[in-house]
Amino acid sequence: MVTDVRPDRESDDAAPLNPVPSADDAQQPGGDRPRLGWRFLVPIVTAGAGLMFAMSFQAAQGDDLRADRDLPSLIIEGNGRNEAKAKELDLLQQEVEALSKERGPKDSRLEALNRESAKTAAAAAATALKGPSVEVVLDDSSLSLDQLPSRYTADDIVVHQQDVQAVVNALWSSGAEAMMIQDQRVISTSAVRCVGNTLILQGRVYAPPYRIEAIGDVDSMLQGLDADPTISTYLDYVQAVGLGWAVHTHAEAELPAYSGSVDLDHATPIR
Repeated sequence: MVTDVRPDRESDDAAPLNPVPSADDAQQPGGDRPRLGWRFLVPIVTAGAGLMFAMSFQAAQGDDLRADRDLPSLIIEGNGRNEAKAKELDLLQQEVEALSKERGPKDSRLEALNRESAKTAAAAAATALKGPSVEVVLDDSSLSLDQLPSRYTADDIVVHQQDVQAVVNALWSSGAEAMMIQDQRVISTSAVRCVGNTLILQGRVYAPPYRIEAIGDVDSMLQGLDADPTISTYLDYVQAVGLGWAVHTHAEAELPAYSGSVDLDHATPIR
């Protein structure tokens, strides 16, 4: 038998939860301290609340701070602005080039600069380029989560940044002379970043499938793709969960000139 040894709540011996102070207790020093504390605390709390309301009003400026920002629409809008600015930049560069050629014969210094820039234009991707090419297409799997084989997760059925970067690196290292990802010409310093299942390239956002095309020695580039270990791992997932993979060769392709910035904003020179 288990005996309850806890004190009976109704017992006279049990101490009351909220003892009532006696007249003698009220005369003890410090008996009014709790009341005096509340007299000072209430104005402080009131002032703090007023300050918080004022800061909230300044931040919101009459708007709902919890309103739906409609993030997809903001991304689409920003992507459109970047695309329009890129086209505007292309037109301005063409105008500058036309004016330079027009004034070249009249200015010996400008003519000399034009000759020097023409020598490096191809290497800097400043001009369009034609030639035989290899095209690689990566895509997410069409499987749903409930169709996945055991031990595979949602991360395994989407194309990741390292997958795109592996193709890019393999093509560059095997002799690619020019490259384009989606509809943009890229150079060796172009950054490929993926957020979720979207790709961010030079300020614009793309959804799969991802298309990478490179001009150069076709046989050498195909061998480079076959020899890359990261691509081999990707091909294992192609077989296991149906990731998209396609390689095409073209007798002649034309890639547009690179129109992005060539400034290195975050590089530090090594001395």
